[in-house]
Amino acid sequence: MKNKYTPYLLLIPQMILLVIFVIGLINGITQSFGVIPTFGLREPTLKYYQEVLSSSQMKSSILFSLYIAFTSSIFSVIIGTLICIIIVMNKKTKWFYEKLIEIPIVVPHIVVAIFILNIFSKSGLLARVLYYIGIISSQDQFINLIYDKYGLGITLSYLWKEIPFIIYFVLSIMSNINDSLGEAAINLGASRYETFKRVTLPLCKNTILSGFLIIFVFALGAYEIPQLLGPTLPKALPVLSYIQYTHPNLQNRPYAMALNGIIIIISLTSAVIYYNLVKNNIPSMKEK
Repeated sequence: MKNKYTPYLLLIPQMILLVIFVIGLINGITQSFGVIPTFGLREPTLKYYQEVLSSSQMKSSILFSLYIAFTSSIFSVIIGTLICIIIVMNKKTKWFYEKLIEIPIVVPHIVVAIFILNIFSKSGLLARVLYYIGIISSQDQFINLIYDKYGLGITLSYLWKEIPFIIYFVLSIMSNINDSLGEAAINLGASRYETFKRVTLPLCKNTILSGFLIIFVFALGAYEIPQLLGPTLPKALPVLSYIQYTHPNLQNRPYAMALNGIIIIISLTSAVIYYNLVKNNIPSMKEK
């Protein structure tokens, strides 16, 4: 009897956390429709979504967040996958690289933001080195990479964190496929390049897409890096949501929840697109 009920007992903490999460999610969605009885808001309305979506500042924030999330994610996937290809094709020691890339992964984002400030700001290490060797005549001539309207500092921070994540996420799968099916294809007469192009990489495609989705949704909803390294205008969606949430006028709370609702909608849309991509790449049982 003890062994029979042990799995259910072990699930209790997870179920409690799930219930708390669902309650918070429902509460947030309800507040985004303007229903907060404590603040005297009792009638559901789409006014807050309409005002958020019609505001030029909000539109700029949405586009800025999508731009940062997509740019950092696509470059992370491309660079991370290329590094995986180099490691696998050259038969490098996989476990050594997996241990090496764990170092930047475990570094907190706030620490990464400090690194970016100390290296890439106008008073940072790189500007000082360029000034010392005479490439620039003053540190003010150094290109503005922090607090710029293009979010270059934010993108650099995400690349610092996300490229190692993609490598860690893809390397084991790619290595195992190349060592098994790849070697079989080579034994049957295929070249190493053709084997990797036609066997290994296509079989890793779903894993790569999964990694892209994870880091895209994370970058879209992350707060600390855009707050620390982002421009004054436009602000990222999570930063704008926090500003509305902490506004002295408590009746602004639905605006914050509406912004969070937009982030959820974009994230769910990304998940649906990813699901359809994976579904279309998996042969149906009838075709087999």
